[in-house]
Amino acid sequence: MRKDERMFLAVTAVIMVAVCSFLALRMFYHNDDNISGPLLPKTETPGENTQKPETPVEKVYVNVYFIGQNENKEEVYKAVNREYDKDVDGSKIKFAIQALISGPKQHEKAKGVYTEIPANTRIISINETDDKIIINLNSEFEQGGGTESIYKRLNQIIKTAKRNTTKPVYLYINGSKAEVIGGEGIMITQPLNENSLEG
Repeated sequence: MRKDERMFLAVTAVIMVAVCSFLALRMFYHNDDNISGPLLPKTETPGENTQKPETPVEKVYVNVYFIGQNENKEEVYKAVNREYDKDVDGSKIKFAIQALISGPKQHEKAKGVYTEIPANTRIISINETDDKIIINLNSEFEQGGGTESIYKRLNQIIKTAKRNTTKPVYLYINGSKAEVIGGEGIMITQPLNENSLEG
């Protein structure tokens, strides 16, 4: 082989090595920003970027005692449900007593549910401590209706209170602890319980 042929082959080999090296480096250090043309869709891993379904919020209810009739047309105390949200309504007992004083709703009245608590009764305060609850009502609570009506309204308070707290509950009228209720002088023992009206 002649000297000039060897030189040609050597130069060609060097050029080929340089071109291959350049192409290899370009492939290795390529910049995606310079790529044109359609991009292939990215394959997502199952569960990636998917929102978890929200856990349904379980509704909580309190029981409020009004008066109605059973299937035998006998008068009974009826517990009705009120949907309760502690973040909105505070403690269960406060919410339940407020619902009791507000009276039955229209659809409950349509089913014969009523209350013996006078319409002008107002909550002055409901104070809750670690060891007791004081329900302070205005004097309208004990006005009118006669002995039977007063017994019923007191039982509504007692049943509603005991259903919605385990703490001792005391009834106050205009800031004073109630010992005798109404013009007929119904005596009550406190804290309120099922035996408070037995004298």
